[in-house]
Amino acid sequence: MQNTKAASWGELLSGRNALRSIALAGGVALHAVNVYIATTILPSVVEDIGGLEYYAWNTTLFVAASIFGSALSPKTLHIFGPRRAFLVAIALFALGTAACAAAPTMGWMLAGRTWQGLGGGLLLGLCYSSIRIVFEERLWPLATGLTSSMWGIATLLGPAIGGIFAETGHWRWAFWVVLPMCAGLAWLVTQQISAKVSSPRTDVKVPMLQIALLVASVLVISVSSLTYQVSWNALGIIAGLLIGLGVARVDKTASVRLMPTGAYSLKKGGLGSLYACVCLLSIGITVEVFVPYFLQMIHDYTPLIAGYMTALMSAGWTVGSITSSSRSSATARKLLRAGPLVSAASLAGLAALVPWSGLNANANGVWWLLLPLMGVGLGIGLCWPHLLTQVFKTSPPGEENMASSAIITIQLYAMALGATLGGMIANAAGLIEPGGVEGTRHAALAMFAIFALSPVAAAIFMGRVLRRPAAAVAAATDAA
Repeated sequence: MQNTKAASWGELLSGRNALRSIALAGGVALHAVNVYIATTILPSVVEDIGGLEYYAWNTTLFVAASIFGSALSPKTLHIFGPRRAFLVAIALFALGTAACAAAPTMGWMLAGRTWQGLGGGLLLGLCYSSIRIVFEERLWPLATGLTSSMWGIATLLGPAIGGIFAETGHWRWAFWVVLPMCAGLAWLVTQQISAKVSSPRTDVKVPMLQIALLVASVLVISVSSLTYQVSWNALGIIAGLLIGLGVARVDKTASVRLMPTGAYSLKKGGLGSLYACVCLLSIGITVEVFVPYFLQMIHDYTPLIAGYMTALMSAGWTVGSITSSSRSSATARKLLRAGPLVSAASLAGLAALVPWSGLNANANGVWWLLLPLMGVGLGIGLCWPHLLTQVFKTSPPGEENMASSAIITIQLYAMALGATLGGMIANAAGLIEPGGVEGTRHAALAMFAIFALSPVAAAIFMGRVLRRPAAAVAAATDAA
């Protein structure tokens, strides 16, 4: 008989539930903290071992591998069971972390980041999918909220760990200190996560061809970004987008689908337009990959300060989501319109301010950058809960789970694509040649200005969504 007692935080965070909560939330925290550690120390990494032209590849390969890892999590859970699946994911992540810590060259570093991404993506997928296995159904919402909140914790810990070690000239130790965390999580998993699923498990199929094509489209564009010739850059973008279109063609007739029905149609402000908004908004915030380098190179900020300033983008996203999630349907419609424009205006502000030599650490110029940095994420957060609710409500009957998981896939793909395009823009604008402070200023101006167009495009698609009958939009936003 199912327990009908009301769920409480006290119940989730006491006894064995507390240890299980730490295990699942710890997996998300391990992945999230690593993201901010790597972002913070990358300028120190390229200063030590070189490879500035591959700067964006650290994020591109990490996220591309995460797409594979997260997609494989249901199958891994089915084959190995929860406990061994977690241990496999932790082992892959630890292997990649050790490779990054010992990397003598950028090529070695990129290999480590790829293994980190594979293990991290697998770990993320397992943490969220195991909630329904580990806890009673009435505790699922609280457990989901707890694991999701780890990204907020990561914005505090990641820049601190990375910044402190980078400032002392020991960036490798920022990776080494992650390994004891991996060991602790592995021990906790062996003690608290069951070896088998109690309920019968049905076979799980993964749309590997579609996922492989998504990753291939990003990698093709990444390779073309290594040249400074605009013609080759354009050819790489075209080829990558054609491969991306191939995903839609394959997925429409596949027996195992990646996206729900209507996901590839941009007509009438339906599901395709909503997914386009998710993609474009996610691309806009990927400039955070380069912010620490810009701030350290142009304005001579320390790694610690630059890391925390970059984390303001994610903090703004969190603040926006929390403050907007309980608004009425009428207010939600306004936030859906305003959010992308706030993000676009903030990126435009960064395009004007970051290259400006008048801003420097000794003139309190940092205060000028706080608002636009936070505004980039704030704009996304203001509309994000209502945007996702629109996706849930617009998804075809019976395909709700597919529509929900597709959001994560689109986000990861957009992040990888955004990092790749950012690297291409930065390299073409002068990050490598002429390089130095002047080249970095040109790269910052070009990147922020061009990326500001992404949320503008999202606003256009959002307009299509809001032109749907008001009753249909209100029905979706009321649930946010």
